[in-house]
Amino acid sequence: MPSAAEARARLCDPAYEVSAHWLIDEAGHAEALVDECQRAWHAGAGEWAGLSDINSHSIGIEIANKGDHPFAARQMDGLESLLKGVMARWNIAPAQVIAHSDMAPTRKIDPGARFDWQRLARVGLSVWPIADAPAAPAEFIPAARAFGYPDAPAPALLAAFRLRFRPWARGAQDGWDAALACDLARRFGPNS
Repeated sequence: MPSAAEARARLCDPAYEVSAHWLIDEAGHAEALVDECQRAWHAGAGEWAGLSDINSHSIGIEIANKGDHPFAARQMDGLESLLKGVMARWNIAPAQVIAHSDMAPTRKIDPGARFDWQRLARVGLSVWPIADAPAAPAEFIPAARAFGYPDAPAPALLAAFRLRFRPWARGAQDGWDAALACDLARRFGPNS
């Protein structure tokens, strides 16, 4: 949506059947739209770590952004503050902070390649992979799934993974994608 006001109008209009618990505007102010104890309709069909009813098991946060712009520092500041509270209230681990594109790689691309996941990871509000050398490319899909990604076609899974962890990468899936996915699965997967 072009603005937070337009996003709010859409998220609060029952005709669109979409909502979120929180909306962060352009200035970084977080506005509660749905009580956190209630189900919001922010995720839709998707899966994470074997869980398919994401709406019933998550807190939805929308950030006003046109989708192809960097997220303003004020918005990231507001998100950090909001996430700290949400994660404490609901005992959410950093590895459980995910994107729409993570849980629905065939349908969603947000928050997109311009979102600063590394910033969130540096302050303990998300995770970031580490790899010193490439791994066997065939390890990518099993490792991405072991981290939490759903069973999705390989191109969609790679696109979602790269949106978050390698937005600069182009071309076919490679050993660096595999190495990063293996690190995530080993350190942060549900069975780690």
